[in-house]
Amino acid sequence: MINLSLQVFCNRIVAAGRIGAEDVQTLCRNVLPDGLTCRDEADMLIALDRVATSDAAFGDYLVTSVVDFAVWGERPTGYIDPEVARWLVGSLSNGSGPTALAARIAREVVREAQASDEALIAFALAVNRHTAETTASTMVRLAA
Repeated sequence: MINLSLQVFCNRIVAAGRIGAEDVQTLCRNVLPDGLTCRDEADMLIALDRVATSDAAFGDYLVTSVVDFAVWGERPTGYIDPEVARWLVGSLSNGSGPTALAARIAREVVREAQASDEALIAFALAVNRHTAETTASTMVRLAA
């Protein structure tokens, strides 16, 4: 079940179209002081990456929070099993493909976990390869 204050926070961010450093402080101190407590909360914050421009602090907060929740909050602790992997892949890809932040989250979850289901590992490798190729092609166009 989603925390009502998180819903209000997300609605405000969507309306504003951006997440600033002050918003991240509010999120940490007042909205989710104990971190993520359920997948729905993680899904809402992951979705904000698609609808609002964000301060780098939001990316750092989201990566840390999702890694902590997925690796250490879900069971079995320290492992990403097939069910958690399916949830993460679905949430991070969100039907239209992952963002650069989603790719970073996938990479860090795999790095932190003692073991991860192969679906998440394959996803992390694919999206990070795609992100690297996109960055390289952008650099080539800029140089031309």
